[in-house]
Amino acid sequence: MTSASLGVALAVRTLGFLIAVPISGVLSDRSGPRPVIFASGIAGAAGLPIIFVGIFAGEQWTLLLLIVGAIVVGIGQGACRPAYQSIIPEIVPVEGLQAANAALSISVRVTSIVGPALVGLIVLGPGIEIAFLAIAALWLTSALAPPAGRTRRIDDGLPSVGKLTLGNIFHDFIEGAGEARRHPWFVTGLVCLTITIAAGYSVTAVLLPGISQEVSGGASLMTATATSYMVGALFGALLMARWRPSNKGWVALLGLCFYGLAPLSLLATETMVVPLAAYLVAGIGIEMFNVPWFTSIQNEIPQNRLSRVSSLDFLFSYGLAPSGLALMSPLTETLGREVVLVGTGLLCLAGPAIAMFLPTVRHFSREPQT
Repeated sequence: MTSASLGVALAVRTLGFLIAVPISGVLSDRSGPRPVIFASGIAGAAGLPIIFVGIFAGEQWTLLLLIVGAIVVGIGQGACRPAYQSIIPEIVPVEGLQAANAALSISVRVTSIVGPALVGLIVLGPGIEIAFLAIAALWLTSALAPPAGRTRRIDDGLPSVGKLTLGNIFHDFIEGAGEARRHPWFVTGLVCLTITIAAGYSVTAVLLPGISQEVSGGASLMTATATSYMVGALFGALLMARWRPSNKGWVALLGLCFYGLAPLSLLATETMVVPLAAYLVAGIGIEMFNVPWFTSIQNEIPQNRLSRVSSLDFLFSYGLAPSGLALMSPLTETLGREVVLVGTGLLCLAGPAIAMFLPTVRHFSREPQT
């Protein structure tokens, strides 16, 4: 399996993700999130045998099977995101939503650290076949474990009706976009999040490996900052499980500002303490944003449009991230690394800070707060 084949597989997986996200949002609002979660888990599990066969197939089949398997897995990953967000308020009381979202963030951070290590141990021990079976089993668990929602929140709109055609899917998605526009705080927050991911995350993905090689002669700096970021995110999620700030929108955007410290810290790598501290604070900040953000979406958006609005969240914030990755190297070659680091850092700091002055952002709600 060549690096080029791996790159193609990752690209088509992202394509599958982006295709599935808006369609999943529509289907989840039409039929409820539980069937979509089931289908996404089955898709994720079904793509793995195709990838496995592709890895060991003859050269003429490898790339084709990798593409097919990766896009199926990407569809499973994309389909589950808005459905998971919309099932939470169906199974968790309103007063427990923030704690539930914090728990979800903690689970993501823990598995991001533990998962690759466990898969590596399985590959070195029982073998790659068992590793693939274990991942497929996790997908099937994801498909079967979540309970059905007990009740759906009553709102002033009717659920989408009509046959499931491409025209109706498009109509339903546009209706979800219209619902999103009714919440200025959501549009503002989504713009800020998209900027942070497209600019700040791209620095970490594209420039940090090269800086790490220069500074430490290997991946030491990159590994240390990734660990520091994960530790900070865990702490941030634990903090937000308990803390209920009155001005939650301002707190969330302040947390998002913290990611601007990460690119700026890479200008001061003479000592590893500076980037480690910056990535720790960035990790705390991202969960200061994520937990109130998801909780506010679940509280403020009518239940029968929640999946579609959540799909917009993932579609824009993660869908536009590849553009940042693609532009990072050309910008660095044209402007210089220092200029790009300063520019992305200031952009990540300034965007959320300016957004704090916009209407409805203070509380992430259209309704006035007492």
